[in-house]
Parts: sequence; structure tokens; C-alpha cells
Amino acid sequence: MSAPIYTRIALIGLGLIASSMAHAIRRGGLAGEITGYARSAETRETARRINLCDRVCDTAAEAVQDADLVVLCVPVGAMDAVMADIAPVLKPGATVSDVGSVKRHVIDVVQPHIPEGVHFVPAHPLAGTEHSGPEAGFAELYDNRWCLLVPVEGSDRAPVDRLRQLWEGMGANVDEMDADHHDLVLAVTSHAPHLIAYTMVGVADDLRRVTDSEVIKYSAAGFRDFTRIAASDPTMWRDVFLTNKDATLEILGRFTEELFALQRAIRTGDGEHLHQYFTRTRAIRRGIIEAGQDTAAPNFGRETTS
Repeated sequence: MSAPIYTRIALIGLGLIASSMAHAIRRGGLAGEITGYARSAETRETARRINLCDRVCDTAAEAVQDADLVVLCVPVGAMDAVMADIAPVLKPGATVSDVGSVKRHVIDVVQPHIPEGVHFVPAHPLAGTEHSGPEAGFAELYDNRWCLLVPVEGSDRAPVDRLRQLWEGMGANVDEMDADHHDLVLAVTSHAPHLIAYTMVGVADDLRRVTDSEVIKYSAAGFRDFTRIAASDPTMWRDVFLTNKDATLEILGRFTEELFALQRAIRTGDGEHLHQYFTRTRAIRRGIIEAGQDTAAPNFGRETTS
């Protein structure tokens, strides 16, 4: 096993992403020590019970003490307050990163708190399940998934390259992207699809001519996919939409235009338009599978750790 990349890594927030990081870091021997903190006492006790970290601390300041890498794994709406709390005790030369789904907002609220001599390298692993909490994590979550690094202007290359090495050690493919472009891309590939899923499940719940038992009993694969996405953490997704509103609204506007065009084709019996549209979009699905970003197996073919 190679030498650890970081002597001490602090995970602030102990949900699915952080707990999967802890498992993946241990699997690869990527850190000498992992400390962790969660706002909820119940979450901290669960993390201690399952030995998620080497030390689970009762304050965020204690968790980041002498850490070489601090990863903010809290909802994006909470990052401002968390950084204000931990900034005074960050180790000189340390790196602060995050796993938020929105990058421009995170940079805007976190960077002002970064002390002189501390590096800031935002990141976003494109991985997850509908489950949450410290017991939801598993080491394989990041295998062959993408993690996007979003270096801020003027970043030193050494901390960026070191963080890249960590994510690659956890099994991820790593790329770099500008913050604003990241937020637009993710509005297309993640944020708008989640909102559409929430809406479709909400429509089924509100449609009184279809009973709840019928929705559950006769749900087809497409609707089950919607319900899986709509089961994602409500706090996290509330913050995502409120902090990436411009890009999400732009994509939702385009979606609405496309939906109206399909509605018109159905109303007028334009089968050729429908067939051409479905053929084009089918090719995108094939491309995702060929890129290794999905399989026919449940949960991307992964099993959670015991």
C-alpha cells in the first residue's frame, strides 16, 4: 500500500457522501487519520457506533484541528456558517474543499472565510444514491464516477493536484471545470431532472382519480425511477435550487419549450416528429452506457458494504 496522501482528513457532515469518502479513503490507505463532525448528536453517535472515522468530534473546530484536508460535506446553504466557525482554527498550509452540487455560490460564500496560507479547492463528486446518513455510505460509490474539481482563480497547482490524487485514489475519474460552466452543465444533467422527478411524483400524489395504492401497485419502471430520484435529501435539494436558480430556470425554460413541442405533436398526430425526437434522445442513453456511467444492474451494479 502506498503512503497516505494526507496525514489527517476532516469530514464536516457525515451523510452519504462523507461516509462513502471515509470508506473509500480507508480502502485505499489514503489518509493517516480521518476525523469527522456532524451537527446532529444522533448522527455523531451513529458514526461512532459503526466506527466510521478514527475520531468523531463534538465540534467542527475540534474536527479540523491540525487537518491537512478539510472537506465540507454539508448542504450548500450551511457552508457559510460552517466556514465562519472553523476558519480561525485551520492549519496553515491546509486545503479546504467541498462536495457541493453548486459551485459559484459555494465559492462566493466560502472563499471570503479562507485564511491567508490556506488553500481552497472546490470539488463535486457526481455520485450518490437516494439514501442518506452515515450508514448509507459504501467504498465503491465513486468507482468510475466523475469528480469535478473547480479551482478558484490564482490557485496553486500543488493543492489541486494533491486533491486530484485523493479522488483518483477513491476510484473516481477527475476533470476540471469553470464554476459557472459547472453550474450550467449540472442544471442539465442533475438539477432540472431532479425537479422534474419531484414534480411528476407530486402530480401522481395530487391526481385524485388515481389512488395511492394504484400508483404504488402499478408503477412502471419510468415512474419508479422518478420516485427513486424524488426520495433524495430534501434539505440538500432545496439549497441546490435556491443557489443555482439562474442556470436551473434557464434549463427549465428550454425543457418547457421542448415539452410544448411534444404536446403539439401528440395533439396533431405528428408521429414522424415523435419518432425522430425519441430516436435522437435514445442515442444519448446508449452513449451513457457506452461511457460506463450506467449498467442494467441495480445501483449501478454496486453493492453496499456490510
